[in-house]
Amino acid sequence: MGKTIELVFDFVSPNAYMIWYPLKTLAEKHGATIEVIPVFLGGMHKLTGNAPPFIRDAEVKGKNAYATLEMTRFIAKHGLTKWKMNPLFPFNSVTLQRMLVALEPEKRNALVEVLLPAIWEDGLDVTDNEAVGKVLNEAGFDAQELFAKTQDPAVKQKLMDNVEAQVNRGAFGIPTIYIEGEMFFGKERLDQVEEEISA
Repeated sequence: MGKTIELVFDFVSPNAYMIWYPLKTLAEKHGATIEVIPVFLGGMHKLTGNAPPFIRDAEVKGKNAYATLEMTRFIAKHGLTKWKMNPLFPFNSVTLQRMLVALEPEKRNALVEVLLPAIWEDGLDVTDNEAVGKVLNEAGFDAQELFAKTQDPAVKQKLMDNVEAQVNRGAFGIPTIYIEGEMFFGKERLDQVEEEISA
């Protein structure tokens, strides 16, 4: 039986899009399974004192420019040519994260598959419930039911609990990956992730 790749995930991170497709390729290659763990990155940043790199590194001469260069290289290497910066970034992703929480774990990957390209290729306005609902319904989800579940106190609490649990585990940003307890942070760790999966 293949290993489980735990992916700490929030739609708001461009790196969530960047990591998803090459990670899927690795998982398929090695017979592994991706388990999406929904968190709210804003809450994670608050608990850890972290911040988005483009804000955190704004005063460091050359650092954000180099980060952009690395991202361009990563896009080219993995053929992620459809990616576009969402015009509303950074947006509030809490509703989408609650949707992930509300779904059974085995259905979360399907929602990721639907919303990642809508957000990071087509520029979906995630604050427009009608637009989000249209994407969900067209993909076979019950948008009305999912939106209703995002208001369930148990779902809200579970997302908060996920954030706290992952921070306590050592996570501080997206994407964080765990394989049999070993932590890897950042899309640039794919080679290390593959070594761990195949070990």
